[in-house]
Amino acid sequence: MIISSEISASPCGKQWKSINWKSVEVAVLKLQMRIAKAIRENKHGKAKSLQWILTHSKAAKLLAVKRVSQNKGSKTPGVDGIVWSTDSRRMAAVNQLSRKGYKAKPLRRIYIPKKNGKLRPLGIPCMVDRAQQALHLLALEPISETLADPNSYGFRPNRCVADAIQQCFICLCKKSSAKWVLEGDIKACFDKIGHQWLIDNIPTDKRMLKQWLGCGFIDKGVFCRTEEGTPQGGIISPTLMLLTLAGLEDFIKSKIPTKADKIHFISYADDFVITGASKEVLVNKVKPLVSEFLRERNLTLSEEKTHITHIKDGFDFLGFNIRKYKRKLLTKPSNSNVLLFVQNMRQLIRKHPTIKVEELIRMMNPKLRGWANYYSFSAAKRIFSYVNSQVFQALWRWANRRHPNKSKKWIAKKYFFSRNGYWRFQGKQIIAGMECAFNLVEISRIPICRHNKIKGATTPYDPEYATYLNERKVCKTSRNSWNTPVMLAL
Repeated sequence: MIISSEISASPCGKQWKSINWKSVEVAVLKLQMRIAKAIRENKHGKAKSLQWILTHSKAAKLLAVKRVSQNKGSKTPGVDGIVWSTDSRRMAAVNQLSRKGYKAKPLRRIYIPKKNGKLRPLGIPCMVDRAQQALHLLALEPISETLADPNSYGFRPNRCVADAIQQCFICLCKKSSAKWVLEGDIKACFDKIGHQWLIDNIPTDKRMLKQWLGCGFIDKGVFCRTEEGTPQGGIISPTLMLLTLAGLEDFIKSKIPTKADKIHFISYADDFVITGASKEVLVNKVKPLVSEFLRERNLTLSEEKTHITHIKDGFDFLGFNIRKYKRKLLTKPSNSNVLLFVQNMRQLIRKHPTIKVEELIRMMNPKLRGWANYYSFSAAKRIFSYVNSQVFQALWRWANRRHPNKSKKWIAKKYFFSRNGYWRFQGKQIIAGMECAFNLVEISRIPICRHNKIKGATTPYDPEYATYLNERKVCKTSRNSWNTPVMLAL
């Protein structure tokens, strides 16, 4: 049973609280695994029938509403201004989530800044449209996982940037490895995907897909139609993009089958790298093939971001610099990302000249932990020490500005604590009636551990890999044990 038997007469809010979410997830996963199995066996008609059953099941509707009403963007409304902020609204939404009579509303267009100073457009769907997309995503994701390229790592469960970087290391680290790399980037990938190609090739409910693609958007009170692309704020959009690019790796390798060319493909979302034995192979063979594959989908390569580089010169990929120094390949945080992070930390400290020490630490620690987690499997020890030093200097200047009439010794004693030769910025807080030290994270002391890349064929919708994925989950939890806040009794 998904819901307890005595809730039928209860209010909607109590019904939502009494749901057994573990049973819901198990019920949905069973159907998803059957869909994936049907695709592996080329039984596309059976997969379509199972998709229909899943999208009309109560369990899938519950899971879809939970996802869109409790995720990071759940408090951002669409054009109707509605959010599902209470349990009763969520339960009512489940009961009203139906394909019959459904019509998608226009998106709310907002803009967020990019690193290069330009603005990235986002389309924010209404809550009911998000829930419908999340519902059909549950039925589409098993297919995308089955059909996706083995070395594609973006927007996929159990895969991350670390897997993509480690695959780059594996393909380039040996003496006999490829020496040239094509860094590819697709121009406005989300905004330019052809609608007709999506409708003809994406294995999902065509009526629903047409509505999401052609619903239009409202920008500054003006309605605009959408003739191409998928909204970057839509839950299902990353999977649509993943399926659009699925098959690129096999397409290239089928056209260039010789091992002497040393072709390897690694992608993350719309960014990818392709290795080659020579520059001529990448220019004359690989790049035309990529353009041919993308042209069918109404996509093109970004000329300003697509480069061919020798491994000794190095290249940047997903915030990492990958370069071979003599015979040794190193993956390190890219200089631009390091400088940007240091600049952001300095700005954060400067913007809060009078804040309590404890509050400043609470604001800084998640940023430091997150940034260090991202790079903790690379050759980042020296860079971590550099960042730690820059943060220490910024905090020292911050402390001196707060107390211009105090001595350096007094300031050091008030804000910093020395233990075993390490100076730590710390505050104090009361926990269970005891005064404890609350320390700033020191990323220079974080251990560097090589990442164990996921197997290329792994998918959570194949029972063959269930044990393997559980073991990886346990290893990841133990590896991140350093991530807990440091609190010492005074």
